[in-house]
Amino acid sequence: MIPQNPAQNSAQGYQPDPRNEDVLVWVNGDLVPKAQAMVSVFDAGFGFGDGVWEGLRLVRGTVLQREAHLDRLFEGACSIALEIQQGRDGINAAIDAVIAANGMEDGAHLRLMVTRGVKSTANQDPRFIVAGPTVVITAEYKTPRPEAKSRGMTLFTSTFRTSQPDVFDLRLNSHSRLNLIQALIQAINAGADEALMLDPRGFVASCNSTNFFIVREDEIWTSTSAYSFKGITQGAVIAACRAEGIVVRECDFTLAQVYSADEAFVTGTLGGVTPVCRIDGRGIGDGKPGPTTERARALYEAAVYP
Repeated sequence: MIPQNPAQNSAQGYQPDPRNEDVLVWVNGDLVPKAQAMVSVFDAGFGFGDGVWEGLRLVRGTVLQREAHLDRLFEGACSIALEIQQGRDGINAAIDAVIAANGMEDGAHLRLMVTRGVKSTANQDPRFIVAGPTVVITAEYKTPRPEAKSRGMTLFTSTFRTSQPDVFDLRLNSHSRLNLIQALIQAINAGADEALMLDPRGFVASCNSTNFFIVREDEIWTSTSAYSFKGITQGAVIAACRAEGIVVRECDFTLAQVYSADEAFVTGTLGGVTPVCRIDGRGIGDGKPGPTTERARALYEAAVYP
């Protein structure tokens, strides 16, 4: 069983906002109330995870790193031979339409989902598509829970490994997330907030929904992303820290090196930079959010926020 709670300290957790009950959702060109936003049971995304997606953050009227997210979306779609008929201009217009229709200016999170479309029957073969692609954009008010920043997150190292690119390329940002969800379920049942995942060789890869960093002495380390998703926020944090002279290494490192790190943190679109204070029941450093993590957060926000 999975504990049924609102994921209070999850990397994807946020404070409840009653405005989300009345948001409008973009579904194939139509703006519809949240309760009426639906796709066909024969949709390739619903049946087979056949599609790509992006998470976007609206801050002070600006969608953070919009072009980088769209670059990844269209590259992923191209790699699976999915033609997004609206093109980049059409997708940008749809994003703007959702934001405008909901009157949003700040503190919103958007999820842009593109699937191959509706099939004549439920099977894997993409030649059975009869209408598509399906494009859905949700926009909700999401403010990360402050306790995640002040108290720090706890991680649990999952027995589920990330995949190598010839098996399942996590850089695609595909709708298929089952092994990552399995890892998270293990972490939840172990009393943690998020799963830390190793790659097939036993080196640290990432968390199930965020990228993972450690601080050792005056250096920041993160994985090479050879066996995990390469995050947009991860890249922005690396660039912002290096611009200030901080040594950031994209390298292989072990769980033993994680346990002996001075600090740890994760990065993601929703939460930005979030400290990690316990992993596998062990305190990291002094068990509290550290100064390098806070500096990385400030540098990231200064570089990316409008």
